[in-house]
Amino acid sequence: MHQFSIIRDIVIILLVSLPIIFLLKKINLPSILGFLAAGVIIGPFGLHLISNVQNIQAMAEVGVILLLFTIGLEVSFKKLVKMRRMLFYAGGLQIVITIFITALIFYFIKFPLKQAVFYGMLVSLSSTAIVLKLFSDRNELDSPFGRISMVILIFQDLAIVPMLILLPVLGGCAGISIMSFLLQLSIAFAAVALIILSARYLMPKILYHLARLRIREAFTVGVILLLLGTAYLTNLLGLSFAIGAFIAGLILSESDYSHQAAADILPFKDAFNSIFFVSIGLLLNIKFVYDYFFLLLALTLGIIILKSSIIFLLIRLMKYPLRIAVIVGFSLSQIGEFSFVLALSGMTFNLIGSDFYNAFLASSIFTMLITPFLIKLSPVLGYNAGKISKAKSETESQLENHVIIVGFGLNGRNLAKVLKETGINYIVIEINPETVKEEKTKGENITFGDITHEEILQSANVEKASIIVFAISDPRASSLGLRHAKRFNPDIYSIIRTRYISEIEDLTALGADEVIPEEFETSLQIFSKVLEKYHVPLNIIMKQVSFLRNSSYSLMRKDINEYNSLVNINELLAAGLTEAYFVDGNNIHVGKSMKELNLRALTGVTIIAIVRGGKTITNPGSNENIIAGDTLVLTGTHKTVDDAIGFLNSTA
Repeated sequence: MHQFSIIRDIVIILLVSLPIIFLLKKINLPSILGFLAAGVIIGPFGLHLISNVQNIQAMAEVGVILLLFTIGLEVSFKKLVKMRRMLFYAGGLQIVITIFITALIFYFIKFPLKQAVFYGMLVSLSSTAIVLKLFSDRNELDSPFGRISMVILIFQDLAIVPMLILLPVLGGCAGISIMSFLLQLSIAFAAVALIILSARYLMPKILYHLARLRIREAFTVGVILLLLGTAYLTNLLGLSFAIGAFIAGLILSESDYSHQAAADILPFKDAFNSIFFVSIGLLLNIKFVYDYFFLLLALTLGIIILKSSIIFLLIRLMKYPLRIAVIVGFSLSQIGEFSFVLALSGMTFNLIGSDFYNAFLASSIFTMLITPFLIKLSPVLGYNAGKISKAKSETESQLENHVIIVGFGLNGRNLAKVLKETGINYIVIEINPETVKEEKTKGENITFGDITHEEILQSANVEKASIIVFAISDPRASSLGLRHAKRFNPDIYSIIRTRYISEIEDLTALGADEVIPEEFETSLQIFSKVLEKYHVPLNIIMKQVSFLRNSSYSLMRKDINEYNSLVNINELLAAGLTEAYFVDGNNIHVGKSMKELNLRALTGVTIIAIVRGGKTITNPGSNENIIAGDTLVLTGTHKTVDDAIGFLNSTA
């Protein structure tokens, strides 16, 4: 029965986890806490229901791999390149400064310098799995603080490579020099670059041929093979499995198969990722925590204060608002899962003793347990902190009847371009200082600011504005900004872009005039195209779309009996219709007369008019010839019109 013990362990994990998650859901707490608590309860230091931690940790590694792969699918190389300054500046400095300050602290309390540096390395890493999972659950991965956090986490994950290579140097192993360290590091990253280049060339081709098979299982297996294969190759080079999976996701994100790959992987990701959080809880020694509770509490608070302060200052130095700096600082204040890998390797080189390892492990898990609360609380703390600072007015107060555009991403840019061409005054408020600096040099009317602060709106002369458009992916910032705008100018027309339908009601209650959810607009486009295919008249299609929008999308969100407000499509399909058909120069029917075409006899459709050169020939006679550039006006039922268009499009 030993070979089936892992199945027993999974059953125990699920059996204990589900009730805890249910209770946490009732009090509105993240499910991550439930999995961590379950791990503590059933682990070798709890009820001892699971003793073979290695099996669970192997499955947990798969969870992290799948999480990083799906994150890579959402990011893409283009987005990463755009944030390269943040990647190297914030990510790099955060690692260096955290190691330096932590090492100083431990050195001054009489730890050897090499051990002090090693402890700094442990503290410098944050939890990619926990932070990105929480942001993903809150739909905040694409928010400014979500993107900044993700970039810093990516750099931290990459930094594990030089840290692992540096361990023999810190451990005092003979024959290890700085030159050999640099050589190993160069070889590792050169090999990774080779993997990336090879994968970018091979992956799309492999998936193309798998997709051509039209066998779903083959495509799914192919995606998993590419994912795990890339992760394994990077692990052979000294990087983590997770960073290899992230690279695979980045490569596939720019292919035509990214959406299907994400759909195939998502169910596996959620299941294995949950096991990862349980595996962290399994490591907590409850007796050790009881014996040294106050010491561990002080260590935990010290880590959180130190890391959040360093990250906060770095983000502020990059000229981001206080609110963003506070959220990112608290979000990344925990110890990361890769620190556990580093700590185990450090024990091999006598860089950390068993007692301090237990203390590090316990305090790290405590920081992870606190993280969901900090992420939930940080927007409130950030907003209140931001109110302390005074906004600088950089805009012209004489703006009137203008449009305020919040955010200068794709939607904001397109709107600004249209307004500029039509001569409508506008001002852009953007939170990214780099974007503001770049666009100002181009003459764009843009100002830096956090829309959650009322001073920023006042500087944009919101009292005299006609319209405010929130083109950002930050639901909380949009809500606060809308509340301020409506207080200063109750008559301002507000349009808010959001990602999900579930956010419509809250925003409408705050006074939003138009809420445009991306997922719903996509469904409306599909809805419209389907009706067009059935030749439903354009005015009827527009009426359906308008009705759905005016009712705040309620028909597509709720099962309510208001369908009598919609036009009965079945009646329209049964009725006749009129359709226009353009005759291009390559049409085989050019030169034929109405009699030779014989369209009515063949399809049941009548040509009631020909539009030629801006003039209309009504009821064309049998001898009227068709010439290139004619527009034929057809009438018939839906079926006969479809048949007629098929006949007119024929090539033989």
